[in-house]
Amino acid sequence: MLFAIVIAALIFGFLNGIHDSSNIVATAISSRALPPRVALFLTALAESAGPFLFGVAVATTVGKGLIDPTAITPGVVLGAVLAAIAWNLITWFLGIPSSSSHALVGGLLGAAVMARGLKVIQAAGLWKVLIALFVSPPLGLLVGFLIMRLVLFLAAGAPPRVSELFKHLQVVTAIGLALSHGANDAQKTMGIITLGLVAAGVLTTFVIPLWVIAASAMSIALGTALGGWRLIRTLGGRIYKIRPIHGFTSQTASAAVILGAALLGGPVSTTQVVSSAIMGAGAAERMSKVRWSVAQEMLIAWGLTIPVTAVIAALVYLPIKRIV
Repeated sequence: MLFAIVIAALIFGFLNGIHDSSNIVATAISSRALPPRVALFLTALAESAGPFLFGVAVATTVGKGLIDPTAITPGVVLGAVLAAIAWNLITWFLGIPSSSSHALVGGLLGAAVMARGLKVIQAAGLWKVLIALFVSPPLGLLVGFLIMRLVLFLAAGAPPRVSELFKHLQVVTAIGLALSHGANDAQKTMGIITLGLVAAGVLTTFVIPLWVIAASAMSIALGTALGGWRLIRTLGGRIYKIRPIHGFTSQTASAAVILGAALLGGPVSTTQVVSSAIMGAGAAERMSKVRWSVAQEMLIAWGLTIPVTAVIAALVYLPIKRIV
């Protein structure tokens, strides 16, 4: 069972990388700041370094703050991860940017409640997770809007070749965004593996081993290197035609919000933050520039993720419980 948990968690991290690679490289590719393969390779390297540079506060929140530790069994952990994997595969196939963070939270809640009832939910930890998940998208929209307004003001009257400057700056912001993504999202895989180790009795306290950090960082980096092309097309072109100035401002806004959340221990959705920052940057230039119908599709997916994955996890947990 423990072996199955570790493998499933690493698969989740790998799919998270595929799923979320679009968030990091879509704007750089669409604005032609970087060739696709170069963009994916650079971001994969930066993502693998993120967890080592910015601590493990998010992993601790996921692993200790959400569910009563006494309710965490290997079956609950496995059911949660399998539900999150299923949702990632469904939304990836449909080309809909959705939240791996929401999927994992929904999976943990569904499996734990099915195992022990509603009393296992730790209200303080749940509120911290929900606030981080639901406040970060409007914050990304606002920060993207404000940074774009500032850049437009500073670049007023600049010659057209200023776009080349923004292309070069996008390389820096893409690496910064990848570092913040690795710091936040790889930690969710770490939290799951460490939960499994504690539930199986291998660890007596929730302390994340170095090999777990390294394996989680490598799994998400490998997924990013392969890229989620369906989602890259959605974020890179369907919202509006992205130019280098949009890529630079949205990446700067996203990196600031995601890295801030990682340092505070709040698990946020990279997909939501980046999508919102792209919309904010476009709206700052012209409200009609953004295809708000695409935003509506994303909102529906975001709203469904936690309840759907909770139900999937609850259903998956039942046969796991019988087997155990």
